[in-house]
Amino acid sequence: MFGREKIEYKTPDQVRAMRRAGLVVADIHAALRDAVAPGMTTADLDAVSADVIARAGAKPNFLGYHGFPATACISVNEEIVHGIPGDRVIRDGDVVSFDCGAVVDGWHGDAAFSLVVGEGTAEDQALVETTEEAMWAGIAALATGSRLGGVGDAVEDVVTRANAARGVELGIVEEYVGHGIGTAMHQPPDVPNYRTRDKGPRLRPGMCLCVEPMITAGSPENKTLADDWTVVTLDGSRAAHFEHTVALLDGGIWVLTAPDGGAGPLGELGVRVAPLG
Repeated sequence: MFGREKIEYKTPDQVRAMRRAGLVVADIHAALRDAVAPGMTTADLDAVSADVIARAGAKPNFLGYHGFPATACISVNEEIVHGIPGDRVIRDGDVVSFDCGAVVDGWHGDAAFSLVVGEGTAEDQALVETTEEAMWAGIAALATGSRLGGVGDAVEDVVTRANAARGVELGIVEEYVGHGIGTAMHQPPDVPNYRTRDKGPRLRPGMCLCVEPMITAGSPENKTLADDWTVVTLDGSRAAHFEHTVALLDGGIWVLTAPDGGAGPLGELGVRVAPLG
């Protein structure tokens, strides 16, 4: 899983440039959280994303990427990732995942979140909460560990504890992983969301990484639909997806796509964010 491809290390000034892209993505997320409601289509929601990007003077990094036809990936219920916005209508109780990105001055930001629309089940809410918890645990591992493989260890530990506590069998999708990011949306190294034998490269200042676990309420086995994009669970179980872009700095980490740099959630885990300057 871990290759040894060349990693693009960023200077502090380049990290600050990436922060500008990250804040556009944060604004997209905020607008989507405010907008999503039963009766909307996923195309309606993609229009919200496009509007935020345009008003910021940024560029979409998803639109046209290998032919992808929209500014955001919007995946509903059994769709794990890469859902193409269209005429699917959002209904009360749906689990909806938004994967969004933007480019500012050639630097990329990328982040995802999931939510339960309206009145959902306790099981769906637990799925979403566990996936978000797993993401933050993976991000915290970047601040406290020495090797990239610690991210997958932390994510899997959260899911294992949730399964034991709730008597459920949440699954971790292994085919789609996190990644490096910078002058391109996807760069080395891969960032697995599960425990691996290879502990990966050493963590070093200047790395910018996306941590993005995808968790299913049933089996993680999946397939890609005929549109060549949308990935769905084979058993029809629901899925959730969270992601942030994270910079490793001399003094620690900074979550570039979180409004507060990740200070709130990471503080609860005993991790302090580094000064970005």
